[in-house]
This record gives sequence, C-alpha cells and structure tokens, in this order.
Amino acid sequence: MPAYTYEALDADGKSRKGIVEAENAKAARGQLRGQGLVPMGVAPVAAGQAAQRGEGASRALFQRRVFNRTGLAVWTRQLAGLVAAGLPLERALTALSDEAEQPAQRELVAHLRAEVNAGSSFARALGGSPREFDEVYRAVVAAGEQSGALGAVLERLADDLEERQALGAKLLGAALYPAIVSVVALGIVIILVTYVVPQVAGVLTSTKQALPTLTVAMLAISAFVRGWGWLMALAAVAGGVALALALRAEAFRLRFDAAWLRLPLLGRLARGYNAARFAGTLAMLANAGVPILKALQAAAETLGNRALRADAMDALAQVREGAPLASALAAKKRFPGLLAMFARLGEQTGQLPQMLDRAARQLAGEVQRRAMALATLLEPLLIVAMGGIVMLIVLAVMLPIIQLNTWVK
Repeated sequence: MPAYTYEALDADGKSRKGIVEAENAKAARGQLRGQGLVPMGVAPVAAGQAAQRGEGASRALFQRRVFNRTGLAVWTRQLAGLVAAGLPLERALTALSDEAEQPAQRELVAHLRAEVNAGSSFARALGGSPREFDEVYRAVVAAGEQSGALGAVLERLADDLEERQALGAKLLGAALYPAIVSVVALGIVIILVTYVVPQVAGVLTSTKQALPTLTVAMLAISAFVRGWGWLMALAAVAGGVALALALRAEAFRLRFDAAWLRLPLLGRLARGYNAARFAGTLAMLANAGVPILKALQAAAETLGNRALRADAMDALAQVREGAPLASALAAKKRFPGLLAMFARLGEQTGQLPQMLDRAARQLAGEVQRRAMALATLLEPLLIVAMGGIVMLIVLAVMLPIIQLNTWVK
C-alpha cells in the first residue's frame, strides 16, 4: 500500500506532520479527517524523497545522504535484529519507521515498507534509493532473500559496515594529528615571514651595516612572499582545480592512480587498504551465496583506485574464461601476494569465503599498523622541522641585533 506524507491541522489549530498509508491521496485525506485532522497537503513519499534529493545532478551534489556511514550500520543492525527475532520484514520496517528521529529517514523507511507491502522484494525496494544503498548492499540483501536467511545476512552486512567504518576512522585519526601540525606550522611561518621579519627589517637596514648572510636570505624570502605570495596561492588553487578536472578523464585518472600506488609509503598503504576492502566485500558476497562472477564485479566497483579496479576487472574476465581466482589475482602484481595466497588456499579447501575474510582482516590489520607507525614517525619529525624553521627565522632576526650590540660596546 502506498505511503503519503501529510501536513494537517488538529482541533487546536496546531500543525502536525507525519506519514499515512492509503490506496490513494483521497483515501489518505479521508483517514486524516477520520482522525479529526484537517489535511493541508498530502504527497506520495517517493515524490517527497525526490524533491529532497534534488531534481538534477547539479543539485544532487549538494544534498546530504539520509544515512551516513554510522547511521546505515546502526540501521542495518537494528533491522537484522528484528528480522532474526522472527518479526516479518513489513513489521520490522514499520517499527524502524516509527522509531526514526529524522523526517528524511522516516520517509525513506516508509517508502521501503510501502514497496514491500506492494509485493516488491526488499532488494528491489532498496534499488529505488541507490544513493543510500549501493550495489554491494543490494546484492547481499538479494542473496539473503533468495536463501531465506535474510536476518543472518543482514548481521554480516552490519559487521562489514562497522569494520569498514572502524578502519577508516583509525586511518583518519592517524593522519589527523600530522595534518593539524603541518597547517599550524605553515601558518606560523607565514606570519613570521610576512609580518615579524618586515617589522624588524626597517630597523636593521637603517643601521647601514653589513647584515649576516642568514638575515639577507630571510629578508629576500620575506620580500618574495609578500610580493608574490598571492600569486603562489592563486597558482596552488588553480593547480588543484586543474587536477580535479583532469581526474575526471578516465585515462588520466588511471595513470594517476597507478603512479600513486608506486609511491614508497602511501602507495603501499593504498594497495593494502583497497585490497582489504576488495577481499572483505568479495568474502561477504560469496558467503551470502552471490555467484562468484557477480560478486567479483560488485567487489571491483567498490575499489576507489582506478588501476586496481582495472586489474580486478581483468581478473574477472580471466575467471569468466575458466581460470582460477587465485591465478587471476596472482597475475595482477598490484594486488598484495597475500590475497592470492589465501584465495588459493580457499579454492583448494573449498572455504573460499572464509579464506578471503581472513585475508581481508590481515590486510586491514597491516594497513592499520603501518598507518599508526607512519603517524608516530611523522609527529616528532614535523615538530622538529617546525622548530628548526622557527629557529632559523629567530636567528635571522637576532643575529644583527647581537652584532649591533657588539658594535655599540
């Protein structure tokens, strides 16, 4: 039965908003009048969502998703618990719709419930909101519906979402402190060079004495930054915009991502992170009963690095032609050898999903350890570098003053 959002006035003249299920808009207004409400507006939930998401690609770019990563994991966990407890899917969606705190979430869940009540499968209902539920999410749900174990599949899906979020949060935490220190250091240096050094420069040049080499160099740098700093900032912004536009071209993005993977430290982290995500997604889909070819394609689509995605699609083509998954992955040197090794063990023992999941966990743990080690190394190096630069600026200012005091004595 379709769902409708409404705005109505109660007996006290107060405005009330909510969702009601009815055969059509006229029946929805009749239900509201039966409840003693005066309907002011009734609209289908799907139409309300379309308006909320934006009517066009340009507007959709600025629209927030109904579920963020944390919210989607929590919602999936709640739905899995209700379904695993034996509650029918329609009643579980009704309960989640009633408990939703945000109107956008309530409308989205009500729309899913209406689609399911109308006879649509849950996976197909999720397909109407591709921004909220990606292809991997829908494939896992479809496999759970076909196998009759939707509750267990949703539990595994929630686990996967939470593990990805935890890994991303740890990587962000490892990079946050060095980034903050770098920004603060750059700001301090710019203030010293553009404000403090020019203030002292007038006093130093008025003495008409020969200045130390360090001071002369610092004054030259200060003059250059004050004269051309705006142009450097503009060039940096223009370069960033040009790079962003160039990355939209698939050929350039492929070369850029391939070059990124060849970097000494960051490239290894990128390889490990993408491989862990690929292996985890493939393990979850295979464990849910998704055919290996479809699972490979869906897992490849989750890779953010275009070079690794191209390798995964090549591996998919080889598997489609009859090659073992381990051999196809081993032929792609960008993927860590650990992934191909566990895939071979899984194929030999008949436990491919379990072995892929173990590979994903080991790769994720290795990425986390490397990221934390890199952050631990960068923190003191950045502090020492910042102290060294500030010390040079202070020496450039203090040396002429000390020299002047010597001359006076």
